[in-house]
Amino acid sequence: MFIRRPAKTTQDTAANSALVQDSWLVKLIPPSAKKRWSRWIGRRLPPQEKVTLSHKGIFILPTAFGIAWIALIILLYLFGTNYQNNLVIGLSLLLASVFHTCIIYSYKNLAGLTFNAVKPADAYAGKLHTFPVMLTGHTKQKHHDTTHQQICMQFAGQRHVRLAQTEEQSIATVQYNNPHRGLLTPGRIKVWSTFPLGLFKAWSYVDLNLHQVVFATPIESEAHLVSENNNEQNEITHGKVRPGVDEYTGLRSYVTGESLKQVAWKQWAQDKGMLTKEFNEPEGAPVWLSLAQTSGVDLEEKLSKLSWQVNYLTAKKQIFGLALADKIISQNIGDAHRIECQKAIALFKPQYSMTQGSMNQDSSRPQKSEQNQGANDAR
Repeated sequence: MFIRRPAKTTQDTAANSALVQDSWLVKLIPPSAKKRWSRWIGRRLPPQEKVTLSHKGIFILPTAFGIAWIALIILLYLFGTNYQNNLVIGLSLLLASVFHTCIIYSYKNLAGLTFNAVKPADAYAGKLHTFPVMLTGHTKQKHHDTTHQQICMQFAGQRHVRLAQTEEQSIATVQYNNPHRGLLTPGRIKVWSTFPLGLFKAWSYVDLNLHQVVFATPIESEAHLVSENNNEQNEITHGKVRPGVDEYTGLRSYVTGESLKQVAWKQWAQDKGMLTKEFNEPEGAPVWLSLAQTSGVDLEEKLSKLSWQVNYLTAKKQIFGLALADKIISQNIGDAHRIECQKAIALFKPQYSMTQGSMNQDSSRPQKSEQNQGANDAR
């Protein structure tokens, strides 16, 4: 049976923000050196569910502004010694002391930050996805306004998010643009800051072992439900629910005259009032969403239509099952069933390519043998 979709009112536009390109200085680094650096970071800072930054994983180098600051210090010192001007020499030493002090504050700005991964929302292919990360700062310092400021976080090649100031617990949403269908492993998060004066860049790498199943991009379509019994006339009742005794669905207020067998006596003993247990059972024949029965130009379009149909039927509280080529999910209802179906669609990989390849190889073998036999006969 068919369930007609509602009228389309808005168009979903995928996020088209470009990926962040590496700087010209990073592009000069050979790929072999980058691989060795990545392996060394992986050994020094292994993946953990909870990461606290310390001297072991914080790196500090001067920025372009910091290098210009050093050049200014040297220039002023040479100018003061050449013209024997103590005031200029003193100014150069003052700038040098500020430069040295910024190293300490750059380290203290990152040291002690603790990172924990938070469960992310559903991710869909081709759309901007965010990974929420909880930052926990110092709790025993008197001046909270001077700790953990201008914290930037980003995945490799992605746009960064900046926290102007962190509290004892802050949530940062790290962006990942345009993910593909399947299992997404974004990798390490680069945490960096140029606080306080921009003279130094202090950075570190946080690997929270993040994984996310990216669902197929939903495409609105007709929900084609396949019933096991095609002879029944009242197909509109297939897969619906009605009051019954099979599955427990929740509690509701007690109505006078109802059977006392359905009363939730445990809740009544807890002074929560008279509540009645609700049970439902499926009505009509079981119905399925089938990949084979879904129309589409290619496999990705079919999976995208199935993704939208799963969300739509779940919102309509429709009981349904999912039939893919290599996996069958039995009929159910609810958000847990929706997530299970979406994960099966996202992780689906066609198996026909290998089989077709082996068939082509097997079919080519007799042709080769016939050609060799013909050559032998000719000889």
